[in-house]
Amino acid sequence: MDIIGWDIGGAHLKAARLEKGHIVNVVQTPSPLWLGLTELDRAFVEAKAALGSADCNAITMTGELSDAFPDRATGVAALAEIALRELAPQASLFYAGALGLVTPDQVAGSAETIASANWHASAALAARTCADALFVDMGSTTTDIIPIRDGKIATRGYSDAERMAYGELVYAGVVRSFLMAGLRLVPFGGRWVTLMNEWFANASDVYRILGQLPEDADQMQTADGQPKTVEASLARLARQIGYDAQHVSASALTQLAQFFAEAQLREVSDGAFLVLSRCDLGSEAPVIGAGVGRFVIRKLAERLKRGYVDFDEMIPVLPDLRKRAGDCVPACAVALIAQAELS
Repeated sequence: MDIIGWDIGGAHLKAARLEKGHIVNVVQTPSPLWLGLTELDRAFVEAKAALGSADCNAITMTGELSDAFPDRATGVAALAEIALRELAPQASLFYAGALGLVTPDQVAGSAETIASANWHASAALAARTCADALFVDMGSTTTDIIPIRDGKIATRGYSDAERMAYGELVYAGVVRSFLMAGLRLVPFGGRWVTLMNEWFANASDVYRILGQLPEDADQMQTADGQPKTVEASLARLARQIGYDAQHVSASALTQLAQFFAEAQLREVSDGAFLVLSRCDLGSEAPVIGAGVGRFVIRKLAERLKRGYVDFDEMIPVLPDLRKRAGDCVPACAVALIAQAELS
């Protein structure tokens, strides 16, 4: 049975095609739901053109959080309706956390467990391979920090609010995070400078300046609509502290970018230390890295003095697709979970 796993986010639609037990294609396309639900229709059209159809579709989501909806239950229902329409006539199932995959007629009654459950799909699959680990998925916007003990997910929270309270969900990503969010002062020119409370630059600008941003990671429009070049990113970063780029040196701005990267790593590290402070994971338990921010997670593993494993090394995927699969883990995970449940 051929299966396509879908991860419907608020900013991207990700999908992975599974054939004969292996991931054979992975796609990601922008789908900014805040611009309207027609963005998701367009994204499905693009993804289907690349992936084709399959015997079964397995769907997880986080897009119900979008302010396009008055509440999460409405969002779950709306996204499910769009997915069913776009993927018809093939069968579709929805991932509902510990409940596993549910049928379309069960969506309304399972909305609370379907909502933002993509992290659970990824961690559940990781737990089948590694009995004890710290699973960390850092994407464009958020980071999931999930302890795995004795082959089971060992989180304290399930909803976004609960997971944020326990350090299991950190709003830190390597593309869309606003630089003025979370920090008030930054070091520049030998003094602490106040950040302008405006969207002038993103985390993608920081990692682009540092030469660390993975290729094709940034699929969103820049803050000022200007190109995605180092020079343009330096200009955006300068504007964040009230300067024009030509009035400050590139080296000074690069050092400022290093500070932003360090601050984000500290934020993720704080969440990891909070999680580890109560789950008693032995030092031999590795960090499993997933998401486009895996280059940051490797640094996190070093700080935690733990081994590091890329999630894409743990799943059956064609070699030339490993990087893309690692960027789109929930889509891959829900497809592999569906295979296991339906076989």
